Amino acid sequence: MAEAHVAVAFSFAITHEGVNINYDKEVLSLVWNSGVRSWKKRFARFMNNIHCGIYPASISSLFILTTLMVSLFLANVDASFGGITYLEKYIPGDSFAPFTIKLAACVAYSFCLWITIILMLRYTLKLLLMYKGWMFEGRHGRKTSLKTYIWAGLVRTLTMKRSPMLYSFQSSLPRLPLPSLEGTMKRYLTTVRPLLDDDKYHKMEEMAMEFKTGVGKKLQRYLWLKSWWASNYVTDWWEDYVYLSGRSPLLVYSNCYGLDYVPLPTTSQSARAANFIHAAMTFRKLLNTQTLKPVTVQNFIPLCAWQYERMFNTTRVPDPEKDRVVHLSDSQHLAVYNRGRFYKLMLYNKNRLLKPAEIQWQLQQILEDQSVPYPGENHLAALTANNRTVWANARTTYFSKGLNKSSLKIIEDAAFFLVLYDEDLDFDPNDPSKLNKFSQALLHGKGYNMWLDKSFNIVVSKNGRLGCNCEHSWCDSPIMSHFWEFCIGMEFTTLKYTEDGNTVGAVEELPPSPIRLKWDLHPECVDLVRSSMQIANAIIAEVDLQVLYHSDYGKDFIKKCKVSPDAYIQMVLQLAYYRDAKRFNLTYEASMMRLFREGRTETVRPVTMESCDFVLAVDNTAISATEKLRLLQRACSKHQESYLNAMVGKGIDRHIFCLYVVSKHLEVESPFLKEVLGEPWRLSTSQTPHNHAGILDTKKYPQYVCLGGGFGPVADDGYGVSYDIASENVMFFHVSSKRTSPETDTTRFIDLIEKSLSDVRQIFLDSVAEK
Repeated sequence: MAEAHVAVAFSFAITHEGVNINYDKEVLSLVWNSGVRSWKKRFARFMNNIHCGIYPASISSLFILTTLMVSLFLANVDASFGGITYLEKYIPGDSFAPFTIKLAACVAYSFCLWITIILMLRYTLKLLLMYKGWMFEGRHGRKTSLKTYIWAGLVRTLTMKRSPMLYSFQSSLPRLPLPSLEGTMKRYLTTVRPLLDDDKYHKMEEMAMEFKTGVGKKLQRYLWLKSWWASNYVTDWWEDYVYLSGRSPLLVYSNCYGLDYVPLPTTSQSARAANFIHAAMTFRKLLNTQTLKPVTVQNFIPLCAWQYERMFNTTRVPDPEKDRVVHLSDSQHLAVYNRGRFYKLMLYNKNRLLKPAEIQWQLQQILEDQSVPYPGENHLAALTANNRTVWANARTTYFSKGLNKSSLKIIEDAAFFLVLYDEDLDFDPNDPSKLNKFSQALLHGKGYNMWLDKSFNIVVSKNGRLGCNCEHSWCDSPIMSHFWEFCIGMEFTTLKYTEDGNTVGAVEELPPSPIRLKWDLHPECVDLVRSSMQIANAIIAEVDLQVLYHSDYGKDFIKKCKVSPDAYIQMVLQLAYYRDAKRFNLTYEASMMRLFREGRTETVRPVTMESCDFVLAVDNTAISATEKLRLLQRACSKHQESYLNAMVGKGIDRHIFCLYVVSKHLEVESPFLKEVLGEPWRLSTSQTPHNHAGILDTKKYPQYVCLGGGFGPVADDGYGVSYDIASENVMFFHVSSKRTSPETDTTRFIDLIEKSLSDVRQIFLDSVAEK
């Protein structure tokens, strides 16, 4: 076996004839190549950090500046205005000639000048990026000001000087500004006004005023200090307290999922998985070398790339009180699950990435393996679906030594986790049940076939369909969407398949065979695996996830209404929810905060007085279609304004959340904070982002439509809705709720979404007819 081979790679023995040394050249060569690769990566990372640290300058600019300054000085032209002469005093001259001293002073001055210019350019860019007025101009009839034109020209000049690396803009991104306490209280009261009657609203006003003039001032001062000291005053607390401190299972309650694109390029499970793995490792190489093109807004305004750092080789490790995210700088293998068995799949051979055909050969070995699972191995991953403290204690008790420790380490150290699913999954526009089954397989699967702690799981069905399940603490959906589009785009445009559905190319040299992981599970551990499986089954039975495929219209029609597509869908969801619940409720929508350093998300509250006016008008026959359309446009405009305010740091919920964290550390009680943080989000929504990489633009490739993704319900009596405005004519709505709630019904809500989409469209058509 491979393990035994490694164990005897080097040995020596002392005999009466002397010292006898035995070694295996092949294994030692592998060790040597691994070390060389590691040092090469370290050196490349060091050089990349230098290039990013001096951006927008370059190393060559230092040589050019030095050459210029030396040439001028030798020509008796002192462009330093005495600076070089001043530096000569601080250079020891006892053992050097005067000319050498002058030359050294000239080089030193050039270097100092170069650093000064870099810092000036960087801080100039940071100051420019603090301006957010451009976001509110050029839309809804507002003209772009001269100030914004000048600003855009300056930013373009600084950001497009030369090809930036992935992290080139990190040090130039501004910090997330801390909103004023008064502003947050005012915005909060505005958002809850349509949800409360007069008496409850006046009570809430009093609580907010008492908080603002009382304990809130003290909490704000501490938060102000953190906002200046930390890179981002929200992100570390958000990760720690919202994600890592949670003790609930990750299954359904935390992890989210994404689905394949519509075209199915091959029905070969091993070929599809092999091409995706090769594309994923290509993406990882671009991350490691920082040559992945940074994501920008309007092709010149940079977004924070911090979340990409922990995409690969990352695991959320359970601890009794709070989990921790463990990230390795490198990993040369995958962990693979198939029919109850775990494998280690090597990705490199002789210091090079395996070709797709070689990876397919490896995967085929796994699929053809007839060995049976060890006792308890089949459902072992159900432990990751258990309560986090239970799993943490089990990990310490049963996986701290021997085979179990080494096998668990292989899984947790893997680049990511691959599931070779043993059933068919597919999409059929004429059979909604297939898409429902597909989504359910990615949200929760069978409860035991995904290692939920890994940064992400890639699931490949028996007939070649792809999907991913993502652990949420390390990133938000735009990061995985970028990775997803890149890999599938590379698969379709570069890697491709042969006529018989296999990967392109041939296996010229056999790659390393997959290594079957071994387990020696204690009977008590097997019992815990069994009870974890019961918990997973209960969670799965509770959630009702279905997908609406809507092809009557899409982005193209919505734009005719002269509103934001996202705001339009939010108004549709408000209409559907009101028809379902007969009332308005607190609604959550996520907006990205990556215009700031280490930014993640902020909450947009779609329920406004304007949205309520529109919803109540839809079924009122006394109101004309023209007036209803006007109310829709007004509501969408208000929603867009709220969305943009959240993006520029004028949100509500993250500020209040951080004030609450400070209050807990200071052991200060606040009725206002307790009331706000206790409000349930009965409608939790999110738009699935796509086209980050610009590879699969639906206008250029109309057939490449993403099936979207989703998440579980946030509230016990609420809905989780993820929507994907996939193309000009197609939309997907992934809707989840709990079967145990008498107030929710996924099937009913999907029907109401479909009806609301039709009714709002009809409003526009009728308004055109009225004109």
